[in-house]
Amino acid sequence: MTLTRPDVDRRVRAAVRLLGVRAAIAVPVTVAVSAAMFAVASLSPFDPLVAHLGANYQTATQSQREAVRAAYDIEQPWWQAWIDWMSGVLRGDLGWSSTQSQAVTTVLTERMPFTLALSGLALMTAAISAILLGCIAGMRRGGVLDRLCTGLAVICAAVPPFVISLALVAVVAVGLRWLPASGASDPGDDYTVGGVLTHGVLPLIALTVSQIPWLLLTMRTAVVQACGSDAVRAARARGIHGWALLRGHIAPVSVLPTLALLGTRLPELIAGAAIVETVFGWPGMAAVLVESAAALDFPLLAALTVGSALAVLAGSALSDAAAVALDPRIGLTA
Repeated sequence: MTLTRPDVDRRVRAAVRLLGVRAAIAVPVTVAVSAAMFAVASLSPFDPLVAHLGANYQTATQSQREAVRAAYDIEQPWWQAWIDWMSGVLRGDLGWSSTQSQAVTTVLTERMPFTLALSGLALMTAAISAILLGCIAGMRRGGVLDRLCTGLAVICAAVPPFVISLALVAVVAVGLRWLPASGASDPGDDYTVGGVLTHGVLPLIALTVSQIPWLLLTMRTAVVQACGSDAVRAARARGIHGWALLRGHIAPVSVLPTLALLGTRLPELIAGAAIVETVFGWPGMAAVLVESAAALDFPLLAALTVGSALAVLAGSALSDAAAVALDPRIGLTA
């Protein structure tokens, strides 16, 4: 089927409309998520005084403890803390992180680029690898490469990210001493492009491997189904084979389920990134996330929670919009 310019324009407009609707829906959803975070965090059994006082908690007098509670508004009801935080956000102020002794904006500015770079590159690498391997395995169904890819994908899907990370540390960093085991720079050194790239290889591999399995299996299944379709059989009857068949008739249809899956994998990507960052000591958001949750650092915890929710919503919207733009059979409107 030959696509005309009006067809392409219509599909692009449909994708843009879908993104607009999703953006409008995201506003009340993120507000509700932020309120729920404050409500749930207020039920935490952790005493934030332990984080604020540290080693002095046991020796602190009652008056000292009360002074700390008053200084950080620890006794403030969750709904009042949420209203105060929302008011600050509307003014462009994300608040002060009690655990990091910095403005939340400063914490995000210093640490978020490490997390975004690691997660974004891992997702892109996993998607490209899964699509390529899935196409090859699906086109050679039942062959050695197909069985190898499928078997490895199933094994990797069953192994938690922290196990993959620890295995890489034990073998590559400790055993072979090829790459550093932790951090983003050598002890005492400033961050440099070369140092960050060298230290980021193992975390990137660990996170990428944890994301490939389901993408690969989905792509492989879609390719197998496409190979058995009437359109592909007709193309083969016309003498179209190999790369031309894959590029023109199989891949455009098979990639859609993988695109849809990418949006739903973002929560797992965020969780996996937190685990990988912890194992490798990567200076991203994982460490401050744990500290903010334990100390009920509401401003920082709220910013991280809302940011994660927005990332998931954006990923789902973009994957659906891509499907609408690529496949005329899809007519999603919300």
